[in-house]
Amino acid sequence: MTERARFVALHAEGLHSVADLALRFGVSRKTAYKWLARYRDGGLDALADQPPVRHTQHARTAPEVEALVVLARQKHPTWGARKLLPWIAKRHPAVALPAVSTVGAILKRHGLITPRRRRVAAHPGARPLVADAPGDVWTADYKGQFRTADGELCFPLTVCDAHSRFVLAVDGHRSVEQYGALRAFGRLFREHGLPRSIRTDNGTPFATQAICGLSRLSVWWIKLGVTPDRIEPGRPQQNGQHERMHRTLKAETARPPEADMAVQQRRFGRWRAEFDEERPHDALSGDVPASRYAPPPRPMPGRPPEPEYPGHFEVRRVSRCGTFKMKGRQRFLSQALSDETIGFEEVADGVWAVLFYDVELGRFDERDYHLKT
Repeated sequence: MTERARFVALHAEGLHSVADLALRFGVSRKTAYKWLARYRDGGLDALADQPPVRHTQHARTAPEVEALVVLARQKHPTWGARKLLPWIAKRHPAVALPAVSTVGAILKRHGLITPRRRRVAAHPGARPLVADAPGDVWTADYKGQFRTADGELCFPLTVCDAHSRFVLAVDGHRSVEQYGALRAFGRLFREHGLPRSIRTDNGTPFATQAICGLSRLSVWWIKLGVTPDRIEPGRPQQNGQHERMHRTLKAETARPPEADMAVQQRRFGRWRAEFDEERPHDALSGDVPASRYAPPPRPMPGRPPEPEYPGHFEVRRVSRCGTFKMKGRQRFLSQALSDETIGFEEVADGVWAVLFYDVELGRFDERDYHLKT
């Protein structure tokens, strides 16, 4: 009150502008004019703090209508407000229903909405594995290597649909190098379609020590719209159902191993057919995985689509040695992204979010040229 009274008194002297006084008292000009208007209308008493006044009173949704929305959502937990409204209207034509935004507010108030993340996290860590339908999540891993009878090392690459437990592949490779995995996943994508995400561990060829663990394989997945979903290092239980399948695979195909890789691969094929089509699965109430499996709805394109960044983004091409140029200086990013296009969105003064398709790789600070993940 004392400061506001001094402000009004100094203004009344006519020696200072409102802008000068606002700067002197550390307030905005809008606040300064508000104080002067209050003093003009009500004197010094009007300069005291006043409780906020709500100028409009929105109509509250009737409790019975709110109950209908909650029950509909519980019956259809994946439906949003736009789908719930016509569904309710068809069954309760005499009820006056609220707007879509009001239904969304009701769902949020009752804890029935999980806020959407703006961007895909490159390493979600311990996120629970949720696969509501076939093709939502595939799990993949290289089972521990063993030697066939002729002394050759065999590294079985296994891929499974998390929802149905359907084993899509058990391919014996001679190493875990990336090109064998690229060929195997290319075949699976052509035969079955593209899953929403693939959960793996942090080993080769799924991840590297590069930024966000990017590898050539995971970069290719991102370009196809498949999210790399990696477990936390040293936490195989986060891919537990795949590890359990591995235990069965090892017991039934590698003890003892076959004579050579060709014979071993035929044994893998017979085991996969039995596991998918004959073996009852407890988690499926005794059904076989093949009875629950369906290919993902997205076919593999002839070539990955180019990234489309909004118009306000700065767009850069990563060089063949894995660097990009920003503000006249070169900065190393990752060789896994060589010849790829990345986008920069300024999120604060001099701070840029670095994106590859819809995956945020980190934040670049142009003041010190540091890239933070």
